[in-house]
Amino acid sequence: MALAIAIFVIALATIASERLHRTKVALLGAILVLVTQTIDQEVAIEAVDWNTIGLLAGMMLIVRLTETTGVYTYLAIRAGQLSRGRPLAVVLSLALATAVLSAFLDNLTTVLLMVPITFLLADALDIDPIPLVILEVFASNIGGTATLIGDPPNILIAGATGLSFMEFIVNLAPVVVVTLLVVVGLFYLAFRKRLQIAPEARDRVLELDARRSIEDRDELVRTVPIMLATIVVFFVHKPLHLEPATVALAGATVMLLISRQSLEKALSGIEWPTLFFFIGLFVMVGALEHTGAIGEIADGIADVTAGDRTAELLGILWVSGIASGIVDNIPFTATMIPVVEQLNGPNGDAAYWWALALGACFGGNLTIIAAAANVATAGMAERAGRPIGFVPFMKLGVPVTLLTLVIATGYVALRYL
Repeated sequence: MALAIAIFVIALATIASERLHRTKVALLGAILVLVTQTIDQEVAIEAVDWNTIGLLAGMMLIVRLTETTGVYTYLAIRAGQLSRGRPLAVVLSLALATAVLSAFLDNLTTVLLMVPITFLLADALDIDPIPLVILEVFASNIGGTATLIGDPPNILIAGATGLSFMEFIVNLAPVVVVTLLVVVGLFYLAFRKRLQIAPEARDRVLELDARRSIEDRDELVRTVPIMLATIVVFFVHKPLHLEPATVALAGATVMLLISRQSLEKALSGIEWPTLFFFIGLFVMVGALEHTGAIGEIADGIADVTAGDRTAELLGILWVSGIASGIVDNIPFTATMIPVVEQLNGPNGDAAYWWALALGACFGGNLTIIAAAANVATAGMAERAGRPIGFVPFMKLGVPVTLLTLVIATGYVALRYL
């Protein structure tokens, strides 16, 4: 356990220092826990969330194949024209669209679709795209909290408890709406000077003919309907008993078959460093889970709260929020589920699960590695030549996470205590 913790902490510190690329650090950490036999190879393979890897690869292919048509440039121009180039309208439209899509698709798929559009829109309006992209990360993690399918922790909780889609919406959507509006409002106030749009840039966007941005209409007709069909299937993947990775890879495969683009060119659009970073991270976190390090944190809640319901609910909320921001909210939630079941007792108080969902999902905004959407966004930003550093993200992620956890605390207190 001590070795697993030491390797993870050193890796986290090295990533934060930005002296080495995070993918190199993650892979080195994964190799170290394997070579030192802190975790067996079989266990390491099981620790990797292949559904996340498959979803990422499939959606990266879909985005790459449709990107060449010019459809994202078209959407970016139309978004700028519909907002009339007003900074507040741009911020609200991007944040709300991201949050809503995250609730009904999932936050990872949403950022893979939204971030390319955001970079193009920012270029057209001649403003800094990074604040907008980071806000979309926050909006995706907050918006994904509202539904059963929006964020992986919720999917895990639903699988363990049988709680319904509507129960998630009824219990989590109200606090998500309030939290999102507060975060977006404060974010705009903090960054409004960096988001000022020059009159000439606004006029230039309003005068553009969005239709001229379509570069390959034949390819557009072939690929975009497949992308839209894939998104539709995401909405109903649970009743169809299909994993999101299956849906994304199926859509990507069909698109590869009908596209005239070369396979080599399409595969070059996959952000391989991001995928390998995830693999390394999953193995390191798997070592923490396998050696009992994460379980020790979870079990500590039971010892500290001593059976008091109020202390247990708030303890679950805050420990999940902070810990999920450090070790990735997917494996932490999986580890917390049996602990919450034990704390919950025979009565089956659903409030415990809502506290866990709020903590794990909101905690995804703490660091750049806390959630899959964060890592994917960082990879796309780096590919666009505008990397998002670990520390700069954390400077925003920490206050946003603390604020959202405070709002969630008030909500849990008012509704469940």
